[in-house]
This record gives sequence, structure tokens and C-alpha cells, in this order.
Amino acid sequence: MYRKILVALENGRADATLLPHAATLAKTVGAELLLLHVADGWAARNFEQLKLAESEEMRADRDYLEQTASGLRQQDLKVETLLALGNPPAEIVKIAVSSGCDLIALASHGHKLIGDLIHGSTIDKVRHETRVPLLVVRAE
Repeated sequence: MYRKILVALENGRADATLLPHAATLAKTVGAELLLLHVADGWAARNFEQLKLAESEEMRADRDYLEQTASGLRQQDLKVETLLALGNPPAEIVKIAVSSGCDLIALASHGHKLIGDLIHGSTIDKVRHETRVPLLVVRAE
């Protein structure tokens, strides 16, 4: 059913809830995982235009992706990693399509109305912009 699952990681605590679900599903259906983190700080958003050097935060994100992938590979899963730069919802949608993913897995923080108005909701934006099915896991 699923051949390639994009797992949108935050490099935060929510990932610990999302990753076991994505790994179990990938094992069950024989899918590969694409671990994606979208760096969206100032340096990341202006990286190409200003020809900036990779920031310490971007290097830490890349290391996090590789460490996470290594642990999943030890479980005999096929895993790729990608550090994207820019607007997280837009990048998640774009990369899911360009990479041939047939499922996007994300963690939900369960924001309420005020939180969503202040912070926005990546999941809400992704679900409105993609035709790729979503797996949403409530972060603990």
C-alpha cells in the first residue's frame, strides 16, 4: 500500500512519539522512510539568496537526522534523510510530491484555537495543500 513515507521531524520531543508509529508502519508494509526536517530560521530562509554559510543550527539538524536514521537502519529499515530550508508546510508538500512519497507522517501538538492563531498549524496548512494522505500522531 505505502512504498515511501515522508516523516516530518521537528528535532524535538514530538519526534519520539511519531517515529515509532512511522517505523512500525514501514516495517509492516515494507516501505522506506524519508526523514525530513525543514530548517526555518533566518539563516535557513535566506540561505540561497544571500549565499550564507550553513548555520550551527542547520548542522545540528543534519546531525540529528543522520543519528535518527542510523537508529532506524539498525532496525533493518531503508531510510533516507533530507534537510530542507524555508517554510515547513510548503517544503513538506513539495518534497512529498517530488520524492514520490505516498504518505506524510506528522506529529500534532494539539494546539487550541489561540495557539493555532499565534503559531499557525503546519498540519492544517499541509492538509489543505496536498493530495498525499496524512498520518497524524498526537505528540505526548
